[in-house]
Amino acid sequence: MKRDLVSIRDLNKNEFMEIIKDGIRLKEERKKGIRETLLRGKVLAMIFEKPSLRTRVTFQTGIYELGGIGIYLAPLDIQIGKRESIEDVARNLSRWVGGIMARTYLHSTVVSLAENASVPVINGLSDLEHPCQILADFQTIYEKKDYIEGIKLAFIGDGNNVCHSLMLASGLLGVNMRVAHPEGYGPKEEIIRSTEKLASSSGGSITLTFDPKEAVDGVDVIYTDVRASMGQKDEAEKRRKVFAPYQVNEELTNYAESDYIFMHCLPACRGEEVTTNVIDGSHSVIYDEAENRLHSQKALMLKLMK
Repeated sequence: MKRDLVSIRDLNKNEFMEIIKDGIRLKEERKKGIRETLLRGKVLAMIFEKPSLRTRVTFQTGIYELGGIGIYLAPLDIQIGKRESIEDVARNLSRWVGGIMARTYLHSTVVSLAENASVPVINGLSDLEHPCQILADFQTIYEKKDYIEGIKLAFIGDGNNVCHSLMLASGLLGVNMRVAHPEGYGPKEEIIRSTEKLASSSGGSITLTFDPKEAVDGVDVIYTDVRASMGQKDEAEKRRKVFAPYQVNEELTNYAESDYIFMHCLPACRGEEVTTNVIDGSHSVIYDEAENRLHSQKALMLKLMK
């Protein structure tokens, strides 16, 4: 039976950890010049409605290193849902390729692709979730801290797609997560409910607060993201003012554990959500995170497309 990764909720705890550990193995093998070509002859169709650096390069490099090839479908190539219905795109691609990765504006687009494709569909980013980023994030946390269950993680900023997937993964893996956000900019209720349900089984927890210092107090990981994502640029000036008290700076990080790590999914607006001193400081692991997109996604493609 074909499997998709549309949401973090498509994985159980064991599967999530298997992908992380397989990503670490593939990373070590790559350093030694060892290549697994288990996806030889496989083609990954990569649908992009949004521009991308990390998602495009890591998926295209990853499928190549596994023996397959990636086909980049730019926003104007297929105009999914406009020139041709999502359903027809999914059914056509299923006849030609071994998997579909989609970086879209609407989460419903990825859901519809998965419902109508007979090959695995991977959510490369949607307005609701960013599961591939979070696989790389937790691979990074595991590498740096040597454990995940019981980790204390603070997300500071907008309750956006990255925050949603971090919450769901934290609930799944037994992480104690705190989210500090301005009033009116919190995560969606359905994500909160799903996280609470997952956390009740894993021993994790989710705490929402308007106070960034309360969120960061004693944590092992501080995570932030841009304040205005694509599609919200018209709100940028308003958000800049609302989110000003939520900047991750040296004063705020002093409340965390002395060996905390700083994370950001990138791209970053330096001087806005995070200061240059923090993002370039000794606690920052942002480039390890970015690198791990390649390795964790290779592990994911092996799991879904073999």
